[in-house]
Amino acid sequence: MMAALRRYLMAGLLVWVPLGVTLLIVAFLVDLMDQTLRLLPESLQPENLLGFRVPGLGAVLTAVIVFVTGMIVTNLFGMQLFNIGERILQRIPLVRSIYASVKQVTESMFSSGKSFRKVVLVEYPRKGMWSLAFQTGTGAEEVRDKTGRDVTNVFIPTTPNPTSGFFLMVPREDVVELDMSVDDGLKMLLSVGVVVPEPKKDKATDPRVRRLS
Repeated sequence: MMAALRRYLMAGLLVWVPLGVTLLIVAFLVDLMDQTLRLLPESLQPENLLGFRVPGLGAVLTAVIVFVTGMIVTNLFGMQLFNIGERILQRIPLVRSIYASVKQVTESMFSSGKSFRKVVLVEYPRKGMWSLAFQTGTGAEEVRDKTGRDVTNVFIPTTPNPTSGFFLMVPREDVVELDMSVDDGLKMLLSVGVVVPEPKKDKATDPRVRRLS
């Protein structure tokens, strides 16, 4: 009976803990965005205009501001203004370091889906020990000429922070391609191996022996 109770308790926790944490984070973000409305003059704040508080209105306002900002910086004039603002920030010692770090992490997070082409396996850090990696491109022609090997560029992220890691140029025949998507690979890394994607059974080739083509 105790084993059954523990099993039911664990099953219930597995349902409610992720859901509860997700709801708390969403509620926190919505409340945080609602605080942006306090930047408006008191006479223009929605609570004073409507006579009651509208939850989530700050999130809508934030989304509109982000969208409009994106429209502005995607044209030539807006991009020039953005570059001028960045140059000003780079002249401020403390702000420069913080802004550069946050920008690098943000660009890595949002561009990973485009820069990562395939999920692969490489024997790292030693033979017989496999690491999950992402193919980022083909090897440079100079590297191929100097080494006499056809290499491919791979990035081995660290966990649970996939924005840092190791860049390796691995011989193509030593890279094993996986069928899992880039999103599934990132989920597996972020969960430190707890979340394992379901295998694709419609592939005729065994992914354990399929080398990178």
